[in-house]
Amino acid sequence: MQKTYTNPRFAYRRSDDQHPGAAAHHPVVIVGAGPVGIALAIDLGVLGVKTVLLDDNNTVSIGSRAVCHAKRTLEILDRLGCGEAVVNRGVVWNVGKVFFQGRKVYEFDLLPEPGHKRPAFINLQQYHFEELLLKRLAETGNCDLRWLNNVVAVEAEADGAALTVDTPDGPYRLTCDWLVAADGPKSTVRESLGLDFEGQVFKDRFLIADVVMKADFPAERWFWFDPPFHRNQSALLHRQADHVWRLDFQLGPQADPELEKMPERVIPRVRAMLGDGRDFELEWVSVYTFQCRRMQRFVHGRVLFAGDAAHQVSPFGARGANSGVQDADNLAWKLKLVLDGRAPARLLESYGDERGRAADENIRNSTRSTDFISPKSRMSRVYRDAVLSLAERHPFARSLVNSGRLSLPATYEDSALNTADGGAFAPGMRPGSPCADAPVEIDGRRAWLIDSLRHPAAPAFTGLLFVNSAPSPAFEAAFDVLASAPIPLRTLVIARGPQHRPGTVADLDGLAFKRYDAQPGTYYLIRPDQHVAARWRTFDAGLVASALARATANG
Repeated sequence: MQKTYTNPRFAYRRSDDQHPGAAAHHPVVIVGAGPVGIALAIDLGVLGVKTVLLDDNNTVSIGSRAVCHAKRTLEILDRLGCGEAVVNRGVVWNVGKVFFQGRKVYEFDLLPEPGHKRPAFINLQQYHFEELLLKRLAETGNCDLRWLNNVVAVEAEADGAALTVDTPDGPYRLTCDWLVAADGPKSTVRESLGLDFEGQVFKDRFLIADVVMKADFPAERWFWFDPPFHRNQSALLHRQADHVWRLDFQLGPQADPELEKMPERVIPRVRAMLGDGRDFELEWVSVYTFQCRRMQRFVHGRVLFAGDAAHQVSPFGARGANSGVQDADNLAWKLKLVLDGRAPARLLESYGDERGRAADENIRNSTRSTDFISPKSRMSRVYRDAVLSLAERHPFARSLVNSGRLSLPATYEDSALNTADGGAFAPGMRPGSPCADAPVEIDGRRAWLIDSLRHPAAPAFTGLLFVNSAPSPAFEAAFDVLASAPIPLRTLVIARGPQHRPGTVADLDGLAFKRYDAQPGTYYLIRPDQHVAARWRTFDAGLVASALARATANG
């Protein structure tokens, strides 16, 4: 049905592991070449870790699927070296509008302040997204991507895992030190190990209709409750790349999925929304239900679960793929340190703890969205409609409207890797928080603070020292010692106003100082995944070294 995109078909190639008598063992095997598996393979590849990536298919996503990619995801992709390509291909948006019974209730701006490199969201079909990531993966040169390699069985072992993989040439076996399951909601790895999801499956059904049309609607998120064209239900409209528009229609729990996907059922719904005079073509159609579930634990010995293999949420709020990419972001640097022997294996338990809490937050928000969008009782419906009516005139009621709380980056505030604040700070950038961005200048060149936290070849930590002018020679000597430690720590000096000292980050607009609640002497310890590990009002090399040990489970 797709009019604007033809799926590529990637060639199956027989691997050396399939030769009789081959020693088929690898440090890291990833199952599932979707957004999460590819992102993890890129991250590990940039860090110099060779991986084997297995996928049972030979193409990218069939259909647009996950289309909303959040600011934090884009910042992660910037670190991986493909953010610019993804943003340039997608549709940028920051504004959403909520309608009730044909009236606009209110609108919101997800990025109302200036001084950020990336927008709140871009919309880009998953197949485009995956293709761009695959291109970047090939550039790393550190991944053996095997198409049409279907994992049919997994055995957990004390020092790794053993896999049986089926191919067009027949099955073969391989083993690995670490196995990452990113093979989606129907994970074969999870099933082979006898593990399951816990949570709730909702009965309501929703229709996705991607249509191709030339429309002058702005690039915004429009959500309707009980619109005239779809009474007693909800609807959504989003713009994607290539003049493709995502339309969602709530169908109710009794809808027949196969019947509702038929063009003679879909086209009248689309015409009712868009009007009879607008030309369009159907691009892709799917029917789905909400599921808010997760594995109890994401780490099972040497087998690690990520993305939809570990947790599922409803698509309203764009928390699925964005959360999965954050899983990869959290996991890669920890796995690299463990593989290199610079951190104990228990560091990976923090992956399960941190991303498990993030999954709980996503499930909580997703469940609340579902309950508001699909009231389960008459009184719930009365409450919802009253909130929507009030929101049109009273700002206080707008915080109660829930058309899908949109994806936000997780804050690991309860992580065992954090060190408590060394001094009084505003709460915004507390330990566990993702780093805020700000425009800066380095050696006379305009740049972005978060880009300066990248480390191309090692999971190094970054220190941020905020000063009025250059630090003292004693500070410089301490920075050199920390930079040569087994886990290196590079310190960036952030100074107010224009700077002539090479390498100093100049906070010309004052936004870095403001967003980090910084004073002269303030020091931040930043993890490789750009989350805050600790902060102090005064730099102390001993305290920083102790916090660094804690952040790598070496303390």
